[in-house]
Amino acid sequence: MERNLVNTPPQPEVNVADSEFAEMVLNKALRNFRKEQIRKEIDQSLQDQNKEEFLRLTEELKNIS
Repeated sequence: MERNLVNTPPQPEVNVADSEFAEMVLNKALRNFRKEQIRKEIDQSLQDQNKEEFLRLTEELKNIS
């Protein structure tokens, strides 16, 4: 039984394909953001001559690429 409430805006139908596409776009944007963060941290580790940090970060970058 469907109830219509007064002054309640109609709810849009959820399109599963649109939802999945939006999730894919969001995940790609988050991955790109993290890659850029890692690249900056790699640059800093090179400036600091921190070999261990450099190796850890490059491995992390390879894993998410």
